[in-house]
Amino acid sequence: MIMIKKFDRGMIRVSSTLVLFILFLFGCNDNPVIWDKKSDELVISEFINTQEEYSEFGKLVEAAGLDGLLSVRGPFTLFLPSNSVMQEYYAKMGVSSYTEIPDPDFAKKLVYNHLIGSDIQSGDIGLGAIKDTNALGDYLVTEFLSSDIIINKQSKIIDRDVPASNGTIHLIDHVIDPVTVSVYDYIASNPSYSLFKQGLEKTGLKDTLQTISFPYGSTGKLARNRFTVLAVPDTLYNRYGITNIDDLIARYTDRPDSVEYLVNGFYRYMEYHCLLGTHFLNNLTTRLYPILSSDNNISVLIDNEYRLNFDKLTKEYTGFYKEQSNIPAKNGTIHTINSLLEVSEPEPTPITIETTDYFDMKQGDFYGKYYMRWHDGQNTFAKIKWEGDYLLYYFKDHDTGKVLNDDCLSMSGWWWCEITTPKIMKGKYKLTSNLWSGQIDYAVYVDGVQTAQIKKADPAEATSWGEFNWPNTEEHKIKVVAMSSGLLFWDTVIFTPIK
Repeated sequence: MIMIKKFDRGMIRVSSTLVLFILFLFGCNDNPVIWDKKSDELVISEFINTQEEYSEFGKLVEAAGLDGLLSVRGPFTLFLPSNSVMQEYYAKMGVSSYTEIPDPDFAKKLVYNHLIGSDIQSGDIGLGAIKDTNALGDYLVTEFLSSDIIINKQSKIIDRDVPASNGTIHLIDHVIDPVTVSVYDYIASNPSYSLFKQGLEKTGLKDTLQTISFPYGSTGKLARNRFTVLAVPDTLYNRYGITNIDDLIARYTDRPDSVEYLVNGFYRYMEYHCLLGTHFLNNLTTRLYPILSSDNNISVLIDNEYRLNFDKLTKEYTGFYKEQSNIPAKNGTIHTINSLLEVSEPEPTPITIETTDYFDMKQGDFYGKYYMRWHDGQNTFAKIKWEGDYLLYYFKDHDTGKVLNDDCLSMSGWWWCEITTPKIMKGKYKLTSNLWSGQIDYAVYVDGVQTAQIKKADPAEATSWGEFNWPNTEEHKIKVVAMSSGLLFWDTVIFTPIK
């Protein structure tokens, strides 16, 4: 057993199962985030257990074995329903207690769904989703109804920012039901999207969008898929005289027998509505977002509105029906758009690529939390290669200056490091980088060709690594080679279009 001090109230025992859950939420951090909130308030578990009106949720916490977790320092955020709210939820399920529900994991799932492993106060909440996932690995969607904050389109926060010694509690008026369906299954269940649903089925995109997770790595650990679907409602298709799936297919191809192939116009149309990654409205920034195949992009412009593929000449763009957007799914989100969003190639825009923003790296529990070190430079990651003593995932969430998202790649000694970028849209670009080399010279290679040799006196952010005119949308290899022994802190590469 591990003993953890519980303020001045003696000692509590934390089981090995609880320790594993803490590691799941926060990772095994050599440099943990210190919860420095000084407060005489109760810890979250004490708040629940000493307030009779929350005793029913307290029973769930106890049944899930999480009472001890909510006694440690955290920080946590808990969305807490009262007894009457819990009873209303049970009544909808046709039971009077959680013990009558056949699913043996029900209590754990429901508590996990209401729990986030960081401190989220009401001022951190915007139109989109909470920045950190809950203990189920799902994003909780947030929006506003007048001055009220609504969670997952069903639960209103009725008392905000109740302080606890180990986090924050928000009292809610409805239980937050766990999300269980994929982005495709949500669309398929809603008759408003019947034509769009049939398009996903005809092209075979359904199979991709229905996959929630898949085995990853030698351990068989499950990795979560993340998608964003820009769904077109039937009412919009009807305005263009499209009343059945054959009408829709005929608008975009004269080869209805080959709509499952990437080169088919209808496939390209449907895929153009399916983005890589989960992008809620509050996550969107002004830039290009790749579609599933990464062969094309959708342009997002944010000023006083959200504008997709804004045309500077005509001023036309695709917008969102916000009330029907930010729909949560187990593997992403669905937004409802107000135009057909036909396929186009947007103009290139500045692209900033983080050297740490790679799928296989992001699967580690360390990501966004603490340092990690590797020694196999050829087999550890698919798109990051190196030679040297080791590669370090550098993370520091304070005093990091201009390190984007507090992390970067770091090496020391004699080294070279190479990343393969995502597909960059065809066009002419100037290449720069945020890279600090420990006062040594280094050489830069792009697609195997040396393009620059950078002196230690050159500025870290503004030095040009070359200009390129690429005729195709494709990946590129960027390699940095130390010319003497020293340190590397490599944060980003930046592609700036040249007009």
